[in-house]
Amino acid sequence: MKLKLLPSTFNENGGYSAGQHLTTFLIDGRVALDAGSLAMAASENERRSVRDIVLTHAHLDHIAGLPLFVDDLFASLTEPIRVHATREVLEVLERDVFNWSVYPRFSELHNENGPVLKYRPFTLGSEFSIGGLKFHSIPVDHKVPSSGFIINDGKAAIAFSGDTSSSAAFWGKVNERTDVKAVLIECAFPDRLAELAGASHHLTPATLKAELEQLHLDAQVCVINIKPMYRDEVIMELRETLDRVITIIEPVREYHF
Repeated sequence: MKLKLLPSTFNENGGYSAGQHLTTFLIDGRVALDAGSLAMAASENERRSVRDIVLTHAHLDHIAGLPLFVDDLFASLTEPIRVHATREVLEVLERDVFNWSVYPRFSELHNENGPVLKYRPFTLGSEFSIGGLKFHSIPVDHKVPSSGFIINDGKAAIAFSGDTSSSAAFWGKVNERTDVKAVLIECAFPDRLAELAGASHHLTPATLKAELEQLHLDAQVCVINIKPMYRDEVIMELRETLDRVITIIEPVREYHF
């Protein structure tokens, strides 16, 4: 399984920055996990390949690129873009984004080949397949209804928390598996902002350490979704706090699991 974080933030020289405001991961170059930077950062080949988008939740940094992605491809689509999300997330999209006031309701529009946007609702705790990938959704504890996933390609699996705070349900499902090779887990804020992290249902290095004590598998731990303005501070605290080797997921680099 190949995983790549698309860039979304740029440095003073015009290149991409390691700090990221938006979240989009591409799986095997053809399925997008969240759509924060999808329209802005996907290559032309990736634009041609990605027709399935799986959303963890409806916060802006995870959906910002979705309307633009559909808009960009509208005339050229020969099959609809399929958005896989819970009904709660789809309701937010229809009510607050694709509502004709903010952006067109693409679910009602067609090009010469047919519909351009289709919704594929799933329930938390369910499984669904996209091509050769199987997604097992897991409820996680964020400020809004959110899903983590265990994603299996038939050879190996990864566990993906999305945005979350403490989530026993997530670790319970992960520990049931024998095929999980890596756990991608968020750590948004430094410890000095623990109150803000708690109020917004995110993790800090100290709370992440407590979460990882619930992991009973020998799996690679990868940290994602660090708030860009605190990135250096969070990474320093992670190195000091955690008693295990971790990987900080970097944009553009391709990871193989």
